[in-house]
Amino acid sequence: MKIAIITACPSGVANSILAAGLLEQAAHSLGWDAKIECQSNVIEPSLLTDADIDQSDAIIIAADRTIDTTRFVGKPVYSAPISEVTVDPKAFLTTACEKASLLSQDEAVASEPIQQTTSNSAQKIVAITACPTGVAHTFMAAEALEQEGAQRGHQIKVETRGSVGAKNQLTAQEIQDADLVIIAADIEVPLDRFDGKLMYRTKTGPALKKTAQEMDNAFEQATVYQHSGASSAQTEEKKGAYKHLMTGVSHMLPVVVAGGLIIALSFVFGIEAFKEEGTLAAALMTIGGGSAFALMIPVLAGYIAFSIADRPGLAPGLVGGMLASSTGAGFLGGIAAGFIAGYAAKFLADKVSLPQSMEALKPILIIPFVATLFTGLAMIYVVGGPVAGIMTALTDFLNNMGSDSAVLLGLLLGAMMCFDLGGPVNKAAYAFGVGLLASETYAPMAAIMAAGMVPALGMGLATFIAKNKFEKSEQEAGKASFVLGLCFISEGAIPFAAKDPMRVIPACMAGGALTGALSMLFGAKLMAPHGGLFVLLIPNAITPVFMYLIAIAAGTAVTGISYALLKAKAESKQAEVTTA
Repeated sequence: MKIAIITACPSGVANSILAAGLLEQAAHSLGWDAKIECQSNVIEPSLLTDADIDQSDAIIIAADRTIDTTRFVGKPVYSAPISEVTVDPKAFLTTACEKASLLSQDEAVASEPIQQTTSNSAQKIVAITACPTGVAHTFMAAEALEQEGAQRGHQIKVETRGSVGAKNQLTAQEIQDADLVIIAADIEVPLDRFDGKLMYRTKTGPALKKTAQEMDNAFEQATVYQHSGASSAQTEEKKGAYKHLMTGVSHMLPVVVAGGLIIALSFVFGIEAFKEEGTLAAALMTIGGGSAFALMIPVLAGYIAFSIADRPGLAPGLVGGMLASSTGAGFLGGIAAGFIAGYAAKFLADKVSLPQSMEALKPILIIPFVATLFTGLAMIYVVGGPVAGIMTALTDFLNNMGSDSAVLLGLLLGAMMCFDLGGPVNKAAYAFGVGLLASETYAPMAAIMAAGMVPALGMGLATFIAKNKFEKSEQEAGKASFVLGLCFISEGAIPFAAKDPMRVIPACMAGGALTGALSMLFGAKLMAPHGGLFVLLIPNAITPVFMYLIAIAAGTAVTGISYALLKAKAESKQAEVTTA
């Protein structure tokens, strides 16, 4: 059987492409020879030739708009809405061939095929942004996409999945009407609602810093997303270990912040007041330390596994994380457990085939049971002991290191926090500090947060002390940057770094390294891993407060003053060239 297939939808985007793919697969499974004409405005259509039409036994049209049928006069033709295709493509083709009838001249309709458009044509776009901490990059990337889309005349709505949950949520109707979906996320986000839509996936960094380029890429490189349940994200792209780790960290962070602040509250009544049973201090310590911090490693491991294998990975990941805690393997063990559980669950989901009658048991019985058993045995007999030894050695080293080693560690962590302003290096240093909180090692986290405030504070200071060197818009950006710095949002310095990276980044790293070193030298400790200086509102969350503030002020001064001077030299050099 030789057939010709034409698909078309009003927008010429998702439904047209999806229907073409489904019908092509169905024809192949039936052993039929099918020629496809997908009328789309985002991919170059492959039009049916006269030979294709003449040799076809039937012409099958799946369309939700009027198309030109004058070329099919005298051929058996069957036409139906696209919605009939998605239910059962094979049955649709069989029925179409049976019911196809000869098209007369009077029945033929003339209509122009859909025109190829570019990214400059008005489109309806929906997007999601999400970063590991769910704070700065999430919302800054959303704003950048909205501005770029509006400038191009597109109708765009961006859902932000930040630390406070999903905001500006997309409705089912908005998703259905969308011509394009853009996912700018550094962590895993649920995508099942976008099944069948044209989708482009990127990260928050490029979406924020190279917005125009990413928007162009979205229109050129988007593909139809087909949700396949478990492990669906992996059908779209091969994700690296870093993204899985950051998914775990992003879900762990709220637990750690809440637990740290509640522990700090218990110290209001005295450093050892929690030891007296029945007191409020003891209750606070039970909530923060005994419960919240106890969940830290299981949540980390569980959501690393979730990122790898979707829902089937969650249960074995959580159990593996609990075993990492109970065996003393700490956050390193939790990371190992997450990857072991995730890949075990993914292997079972992808490779184990069962009869159709038992397939429904895989996600609720077989995968959780086998993956949890495998992960548990691996943690107890293989991973737990060696990793626990490593964690013990690392904790002892950090707690007993001399001032020289502490200063060097603080310098390194501080420089890392300021290198890429929320990028992979910054997040690696941050994850290291957060992980140590479970072993009651608080000094590295203090150095990390102090240094992370320096870039944004320093840029704000530079625009204040050298106003004549900055444009009015940059001065306003400097004010916003200073406020973001107080909140421990390093990304406030990104507008400056994007415009002048060769001067901004070294200035930020110098100030951050100094702050990190001083924080470690002063023996500063931090109970909560986020919040910036506003954590000072919680007594004993930061100690010693005065010396900690001095460390931050010193680094801010170095960054702000050095950048103001470097920028002045650059401008004077330009003036000399102009004069010459």
